[in-house]
Amino acid sequence: MADLFDNPMGLMGFEFVEFASPTPNVLEPLFEAMGFSLVARHRSKDVLLYRQGGINFIVNREPRSQAAYFAAEHGPSACGLAFRVKDAHKAYALALERGAQPIEIPTGPMELRLPAVKGIGGAPLYLIDRFEDGKSIYDIDFEFLPAFADPANRHPEGHGFKVVDHLTHNVYRGRMAHWGAFYEKLFGFREIRYFDIQGEYTGLTSRAMTAPDGLIRIPLNEEAKQGGGQIEEFLMQFNGEGIQHVALLCDDLIAAVDKLQLAGIPLMTAPNNVYYEMLEERLPGHGEPVPELKTRGILVDGSTAGGDKRLLLQIFSQPLLGPVFFEFIQRKNDEGFGEGNFKALFESLERDQLRRGAIATA
Repeated sequence: MADLFDNPMGLMGFEFVEFASPTPNVLEPLFEAMGFSLVARHRSKDVLLYRQGGINFIVNREPRSQAAYFAAEHGPSACGLAFRVKDAHKAYALALERGAQPIEIPTGPMELRLPAVKGIGGAPLYLIDRFEDGKSIYDIDFEFLPAFADPANRHPEGHGFKVVDHLTHNVYRGRMAHWGAFYEKLFGFREIRYFDIQGEYTGLTSRAMTAPDGLIRIPLNEEAKQGGGQIEEFLMQFNGEGIQHVALLCDDLIAAVDKLQLAGIPLMTAPNNVYYEMLEERLPGHGEPVPELKTRGILVDGSTAGGDKRLLLQIFSQPLLGPVFFEFIQRKNDEGFGEGNFKALFESLERDQLRRGAIATA
């Protein structure tokens, strides 16, 4: 993790992801099935706070709001995100100095003004410095439900997910450099991974960006030159650029997946049996329980070279909000994004496109 000298914005991880839907009662049952609890309601607006561990999902149901207009255009989706910062006033001023476009979020009397700049797809990117229990934005603007009145009980364990690990953006072809420069210039992000994935019929390129705090990760995806693939299909369905998926981190993915499946969350299946047969060859001495992984469809990536075992366990949901999906991961000393699984995932999504007739093979 970089020191604060390299982090002029004072970034400290994700604070929340904001969601909205043009159709009522879509987000709430989904988040409950994912292990989130409704812990608080906004004092004056139709806005809900769902929480699991240290993850905050805001459900904005306020009519004629920025979130409502975003959902009307894009469908049920992540319509905003927030970074934690040491000093929101300083970070906001610096962002504007570096060329960010401000967004004014209307507030009522006695409500906090949350500074925000224009982010992916026009969605607000908030800068939040009040997040300590008892002093947070939620303590001021929200009323906690009776079961969560005690601050000690305000972080329900749910299925065991603890933090937002990363958010992935899908962008128009030729726009990856623009959004990479956006995060570099405003927030000091740097590129740590670059993938060029080719399936049998389509392809994509991905540029993984990480903030100086090491806690905010934002991969950017764009369609390969031939077109007709997953990113293009997302952009058409979503009606523009936006957050393709949100990745949630836990300490025991096998246990978490069992809870997700019990709650009825549909998950992507593993590419094929050969994937698990080749696991020992690809990661000799990995030590993971292959039968348990295989029955759940959990993928494994990383390295075991030289006895230095670094592993990433991951699984993806099927699309749950239009084309938007979720990723569930467990890190064992591996800070990557599952590069070794990327092609396997890509090919499984390509097969799904073929099955639905979304790709022309001739």
